[in-house]
Amino acid sequence: MPTNKSSPVKTRKKLAPVPEYDIIPSTSARKRGKLEDASQSTLFVNSVEKAMRVLAIFDGKQPRLSLSQIAVVTGLDLSAVQRFTFTLSALGYLVKDPFTKTYSLSPKMLDFSYFYLASNELVNRAAPYLRQLSQETEETTNITVLEGTDIVFTLRMISRHVLAPQVITGSRLPAYCTAPGLAIMANLPPAEVQKILEHSNLIEHTPNTIADPDKIQRRLGSIRRQGYSHTEGEYYLGDISTAAAILDAHGYPIGAVNVAVSRARWRGAKDEKKMADLVIMAASAISGQF
Repeated sequence: MPTNKSSPVKTRKKLAPVPEYDIIPSTSARKRGKLEDASQSTLFVNSVEKAMRVLAIFDGKQPRLSLSQIAVVTGLDLSAVQRFTFTLSALGYLVKDPFTKTYSLSPKMLDFSYFYLASNELVNRAAPYLRQLSQETEETTNITVLEGTDIVFTLRMISRHVLAPQVITGSRLPAYCTAPGLAIMANLPPAEVQKILEHSNLIEHTPNTIADPDKIQRRLGSIRRQGYSHTEGEYYLGDISTAAAILDAHGYPIGAVNVAVSRARWRGAKDEKKMADLVIMAASAISGQF
């Protein structure tokens, strides 16, 4: 049946493919391309990028892959895949199943997460404050940082009331529709905010998502004035989050602290005021020492 071109119904934008040079798979709505493309530089080492590309394809949806599958997903030829998988296996970052001949990530990959968390000043300084916030609210509390167009969870204390247990340390969500992302963006210079919005594929994850760039800009102005951000069911339905930005000694946002509450436990404006005061206090205590 032919479609009516004059129909007012709008179609949603589709999620863009994962960019070729994204090292860590993202669950966000990121457009193709990076904020800055270094691949054209003479300093760029293509073999390193290809090796990281091989590692990056092993995610929750593709935990085990054969050589031919790796070649298809990465776009590398089979001989190159054989060399990279052999080298990565020899170094201990991939494990080959002797029966199925498929590859998977090894526990050695966790070394990178450990080294990051152990050496990260923000994580170490924020931990006691986040623990106190978790105990006081009896809700899930998080420290996140901005990376590209995403927020990344670097420290997470889960309560027994957690709504999204699949979100773990290292998980990514789009900045433009999450309370921590909006709190960080509200404290960024306008040019950086504009760049994030330009490189985000602004889609409606739920009926509550604000995806219009002009509305997001106005929202950031309000967040800047009130000192905290607040979202209700904009990425996960039923998830209510309140966040405040963590600033360095120069007032630049280096992360955010947030409390996530399920809709079933939410009591409206009373809870928003309480959570806002708590996250602002925690963010203020962590800020300024970097």
